[in-house]
Amino acid sequence: MHSRKLETIAQSQDYKVSRDFKLPKLLVQRVIDDALAEDFGRMGDITTQFVVPEYVEATVIMTAREDGCIAGLGVAKQVFETLDDGLDVELLIKDGTQIKQGTNLIRISGSARSILMAERVALNFVGRMSGIATKTAEMVNALGDYKAKICSTRKTTPNLRMFEKYAVRAGGGMNHRLGLDDAILIKDNHIAMAGGITAVLERAKANAGHMIKIEIEVDNLEQLQEVLDTGMADIVMLDNMSCDNLLKAIKMIDGRLLVEASGGVTLETVADIAATGVDLISVGGLTHSVKCLDIGLDFAR
Repeated sequence: MHSRKLETIAQSQDYKVSRDFKLPKLLVQRVIDDALAEDFGRMGDITTQFVVPEYVEATVIMTAREDGCIAGLGVAKQVFETLDDGLDVELLIKDGTQIKQGTNLIRISGSARSILMAERVALNFVGRMSGIATKTAEMVNALGDYKAKICSTRKTTPNLRMFEKYAVRAGGGMNHRLGLDDAILIKDNHIAMAGGITAVLERAKANAGHMIKIEIEVDNLEQLQEVLDTGMADIVMLDNMSCDNLLKAIKMIDGRLLVEASGGVTLETVADIAATGVDLISVGGLTHSVKCLDIGLDFAR
C-alpha cells in the first residue's frame, strides 16, 4: 500500500511531531471532557456498569487493522487517564510513524470498567487523526523531489481543528492558517466586496502590522498581473488554474511572491501541480473528506 519512501518520510517526522509540535494539553483536555460527556449521556456506561464487576482488571492493546501513518496516540492516552488516572497507559510507538496492519500502538492495563468506558472516544480520536496523517503522507510521497509543500486548510471539523492540523504535521505536511487571525488571506468574496484587487490590497497594506503577511487569491492571469502591479502582496494563491496557466503564472511572478496552488488537488494530480514550480499546495481534502484509519482495541489477558 505504501512505499519505503513513504515510510522514511513519515518516520523522519517523529522528532518534529513529538517534540516541536505538541498539542496543548490544557486545550486538548476541554475537548476530551466534552467528548466523554457526550458519550456518557445522562447515566454513564450502563452496559459496563451492569455486566462487568468493579474488581475486574484487564490489559488491552490498541492495534492498527490496516497500514497507515499514526497520529493521536497522546490524545488517546489523555482520554484513558482522564477517565481513570490509575490506568497504566504505555505508548508503543510515536505519532508520525508509518505502520503495517497488526502493529501494536498502545497497551492499557487496569480497571476493566474504566478501559471499556474510555475505549470508543480514544479510538475515535486515533482513527480520524491517523486517517488524516495517512492521507497527508500519501500526498507528500507523491511529490517526489519537487520543492512544493503540502498544506492543510481551514476546512476542518468544528472544535477539532488543532487535532486535525496536528495530524497533518504527523503525516509530513504543513499547516496553512490555524485561524482567521494568523494572516491576511484575501479571497474572491473579499475582492468583490471591497472594490477590486488594488483597493483591497491598499486597505490590507494600510492596516496590517509589519509582522503580518498578506496573501491574495486570483483566478486568472489578468488578476495576477494586477496583483503584481500593486507590489503589495507577499503570497499569491492560484486558485483552480490549469497546469499550463500555473506555468505561465510562475514565469510572470519570477520569484517576487511565494506561490500557492489550490483547488481540486488529488493524489493523481498533485505531482503535476508540483512540477510547475509552485511553493505550496493546499489540500482541503486532507481534513474535510478523509477516511478514518481502522484501529481496534483487543483484550490481551
